[in-house]
Amino acid sequence: MADFTAQDVQALRISTGAGMMDAKKALSETDGDMDKAADYLREKGIASAAKRADREQGEGVVGVYMHNQSGRPVLGVLVALASETDFVAKSDEFKETANCIAMHAAASRPRWVTRDEVPEAVIAEEMELIAAEARNEGKPDQIIEKIVAGRVESFYKDNVLVDQVYVRSDTFEGTVGELVRGLAVRMGENISISSMARVAVGE
Repeated sequence: MADFTAQDVQALRISTGAGMMDAKKALSETDGDMDKAADYLREKGIASAAKRADREQGEGVVGVYMHNQSGRPVLGVLVALASETDFVAKSDEFKETANCIAMHAAASRPRWVTRDEVPEAVIAEEMELIAAEARNEGKPDQIIEKIVAGRVESFYKDNVLVDQVYVRSDTFEGTVGELVRGLAVRMGENISISSMARVAVGE
């Protein structure tokens, strides 16, 4: 039998957002190893979310964040977080998550919600610039391809909302996409960010 305590279960629940029984099962399956248990839950969560991904999302909420300066709003973000049912959309956790994602978008300035939204021409231009820079630095041709792949990945992480690391690491450690997937697992529904709008004075 795996050796773990109630405190281990609670710590795993806090770090992953998993339910008590799921956290206990994960620790049992991984012989009490916290890191492996977190990976186990992440894999199960992603698998569960993937099974629900083709379900229709007819409900949701719009998360809102407004930043005020000298008593006037100068920055506003709207994020549409979609769900399958209004029961989930009306929950406090769902609405709070939508607002938190809007706050994140205000701070991190993503240009797109998902990688699919990034125009091919933008990626092609980015790859050309990275390759040219690598050649100018005297990098050998055989490693330029790896350099380009790595920096394009960094480009996605900087500019795509679901790939960005969530800014409030004190409340959640991971990407915005992982934050949404965790919510989907807890709610048992297909949940995703369907759209985003960011408006700022002077931009």
